[in-house]
Amino acid sequence: MEALNGCLYFPMHHDSLNHDFALRRFCPARLEQEQGQPGQRQEEDDTLWIQIDPHCSPNCDHDNAPHLTSSSEVDEFVDSFINVGDHHIHDHVGEIDGTVISLDQFEEDTGGFSFSTANDACGDHVPLMINSIEGDEMDIITEKSNQNSENAQGTVNQEASQGVDQGLHLVHSLLACAEAMGCRDMQLADSLLSQIWGSVTWLGDSLQRVAYCFAVGLKSRLSLLHNVNMNGTFSTTTPTNSPNDMSPPPISREEKLEAFHLLHQTTPYIAFGHMAANEAIHQAARGSDSLHIIDLGLQHTLLQWPSLLRTLASRTEGPPRSLRITGLIGDPDHSPMIESAMTSLTHEAASLGIIFQFNIVTDPPTPSLFTKEKLGIVEGEALYVNSIMQMHQYVKESRGSLKSILQAIRKLGPTLLTVIEQDANHNGPFFLGRFLESLHYYSAIFDSLEASLPRNSVQRMKIEGNHYAEEIRNVVACEGSERRERHERADQWRRQLGRAGFQGVGLGKCMSRARMMLSVYGCDGYTLGTDKGCLLLGWKGRPIMLASAWQVPSSSSLSSSSSSLPPS
Repeated sequence: MEALNGCLYFPMHHDSLNHDFALRRFCPARLEQEQGQPGQRQEEDDTLWIQIDPHCSPNCDHDNAPHLTSSSEVDEFVDSFINVGDHHIHDHVGEIDGTVISLDQFEEDTGGFSFSTANDACGDHVPLMINSIEGDEMDIITEKSNQNSENAQGTVNQEASQGVDQGLHLVHSLLACAEAMGCRDMQLADSLLSQIWGSVTWLGDSLQRVAYCFAVGLKSRLSLLHNVNMNGTFSTTTPTNSPNDMSPPPISREEKLEAFHLLHQTTPYIAFGHMAANEAIHQAARGSDSLHIIDLGLQHTLLQWPSLLRTLASRTEGPPRSLRITGLIGDPDHSPMIESAMTSLTHEAASLGIIFQFNIVTDPPTPSLFTKEKLGIVEGEALYVNSIMQMHQYVKESRGSLKSILQAIRKLGPTLLTVIEQDANHNGPFFLGRFLESLHYYSAIFDSLEASLPRNSVQRMKIEGNHYAEEIRNVVACEGSERRERHERADQWRRQLGRAGFQGVGLGKCMSRARMMLSVYGCDGYTLGTDKGCLLLGWKGRPIMLASAWQVPSSSSLSSSSSSLPPS
């Protein structure tokens, strides 16, 4: 496996994954057409349209269909997705909480991640593990090396080369299929998708697994393309008895929460956000005796607040007298579980000498909700608003929705607004550019999971299948109000928050704590950085999560500083 280590992983600067980049390499005809029509991005348009290349005919034959360029530039771009350099070599058994499991147990243990292709259009193409060197194969190679080490080394190099070639072909196929869908060439897209199913499996290496999730997303999008309205927009629903309904089985609420907690336990991505937000609140709360936190997604922060309580209790001036948390939850069925967790937090706060109160709000997060009356805001309290991976869901079809909510939050007069988000551009108006960006982003995440957990870990499979697979499908398959995962880059958040009247607060002081936190996970590859006051957590240089804090500036400085961050 040493021959594979470190191969073909080239971190890419995030700004290069834009619409022009995608078109220049994969649909040059449309680039020429768009260059003659500037200003077509429609970022503020409330109507979402399918972007179709007028040069691509849905009925074109395969010889004239759009195809991928074979230049070395494209190969280098594709190479950046491939993870064939295993950080560890694992056996065919995994260990979870001290229990050894075998491959035979996976299907029943992994629960929600059980997409079936048996009864759909791609059912004849059973996912295969064709792209990895497994433990048994390594044993065979080792036996041969005892007889002839040179021949064995040649075998390893040959298989590594084949794995690279297969990975390149797989990613090329995914991009070609996405391009065909962008041009609404159903026949070509369906043909390519059928070929892809022969090369992906959710039991394979990180590339095969992430490719499997994207194949499921493409399959679902293909079904949506069969339900396009006459005006060119997506139909938001597909009849459940429709032969084109290719949605994977729903994931239960409990499975989603379990996957989220496993992600928190095994990777720093969630803990990083909690740590940065808590440190920012702690710094801003110095001297405050009564605190009130508006939590925009309480179901994602139950593990955040115990740490904040202990941090506040350790203040040199002593703990605050009281802390109130008003938590918004999207699903009222979460209430019993959340109430139980918050009741336990009340007891812990009492042991630390802090009066703790909580209130759960199940109303949808609209601008009209963010009033002092509806959120129970009391004069004299220091107010904080906390958003852990929630703000991107307010973007919706246009950024007008986000702006309205941000302006409503600003009117509350918070001392601080903390925003933790996925640092990715998954909200572009053009499908192909969004597909390229998301493929690169989630490939890095799956690579990090491969380095942190054994190949056959049920924990990893639950994280990927019940958390990230659903995100990927939403980014790839859904449009309009159905597309919730509208992640943005740090620079876009700066613009949007600045326009709403917020000013950035640098988080440079959190860097030392972030380094200490990463050391706990004991896995090389995680990287830290800053971007104009925002704190970034990445994998091998590719940003994954961003943490930022914002305040309402004084009226005299608003016009000059709302769109920029002070040096940290």
